[in-house]
Amino acid sequence: MNELIIAAGLFLVLEGLIYAVFPGGIKRMAEQLPFIPDQTLRTLGIVVMTIGVGIVWLAKG
Repeated sequence: MNELIIAAGLFLVLEGLIYAVFPGGIKRMAEQLPFIPDQTLRTLGIVVMTIGVGIVWLAKG
């Protein structure tokens, strides 16, 4: 349970860092999201999740 809380905290740190460092880029990306096909977003989400699982697997191993 402690690791889950740490992971959630790290997620929030990284998310906040992106908004703090690239506020204009985030706004532009948000404007473009409606024009990106759902399948592209879904595929990107799966790829990012897979990378995340791989990182966790390597770190725990």
